[in-house]
Amino acid sequence: MLSLLYQEGPSTEGIFRRSGSAKTCKELKEKLDSGAEVDLACESIFVTASLFKDFLRNIPGSILSSQLCDKWVSVMDQGNNEEKIKSIQRLIEQLPRANVVLLRYIFGVLHGIEMRSEENQMNAFNLAICIAPSLLWPPVSSTPDTESEFTKKISSLVQFLTENCCRIFGEEITSLFGEI
Repeated sequence: MLSLLYQEGPSTEGIFRRSGSAKTCKELKEKLDSGAEVDLACESIFVTASLFKDFLRNIPGSILSSQLCDKWVSVMDQGNNEEKIKSIQRLIEQLPRANVVLLRYIFGVLHGIEMRSEENQMNAFNLAICIAPSLLWPPVSSTPDTESEFTKKISSLVQFLTENCCRIFGEEITSLFGEI
């Protein structure tokens, strides 16, 4: 999925914003969940993006860990960019290794898409609005106002992560997929 998003996402206008066919997504999710082989290259890239966001939303406790939710939310309230980056790196160190590996690939994809935002209309802000709700959610339900404020803070965090991914995860993030 990520490889396909890395290949096609940068040249696809509205990637992660436009939804794939709900029927197709449901059918493919059922196939994937049953262990059947699925060739996503034959599907719309919007279906792949929708399936990927659904996958992220189904990670127990979220990929960024709902247990660290308050700490993630407070990162953007800190001083300068260097302090924010150091705080983010400390939080990443507290995540399970599998989450960190997946995050690196996710932000490698987002970085590639952002680099061609004039073509695809998906700058870091737009990407964050679309993907942030799939990366972190509060451990308990909240009021609509609290939820709205939370979404804004997490989107701001994901935008910052996307814009600074090379400094946070290392320059090799741009070559995780090799020469595809």
